[in-house]
Amino acid sequence: MNAGKLLLSAVLAASCSLAFAADPVTQRQDVFKDYKKTFGPMGDMVKGKTAYNQAEFAKLAAHLEEISKQPWQYFTPGTDKGKTEAKAEIWSKPAEWKKQITAHQAATAELAKVAATGDMAAIKPAFGKVGQSCKSCHDSFRKAD
Repeated sequence: MNAGKLLLSAVLAASCSLAFAADPVTQRQDVFKDYKKTFGPMGDMVKGKTAYNQAEFAKLAAHLEEISKQPWQYFTPGTDKGKTEAKAEIWSKPAEWKKQITAHQAATAELAKVAATGDMAAIKPAFGKVGQSCKSCHDSFRKAD
């Protein structure tokens, strides 16, 4: 293969990779996968399925608060089509959508704050509020599996 064809192949492959990485549906799905990887171990600690580790729990809670700011930017108009669980109501009811986001971010911020204290009696209800904020949004804005 000559150098020109090799270069063209490399450029085309890179552009395809960039186009895929820039896909808002994929980007938001990646953030939500991170949510699961973060929230799951926290739930196991809260429920006593795994030993409570204050430092690890606080680290996970801080990470959850940080990623709670990320997925919303990827719900761009027109991304309710194709392989997504997003309902069209996200775009047709933007005030309700924003209210859900705000409530969720407040809940994750409170959990991160409480997690830093290590007080499980305070952590459990704060963790429950985060879970409830997820469920509330899913009930309104996510297609059923």
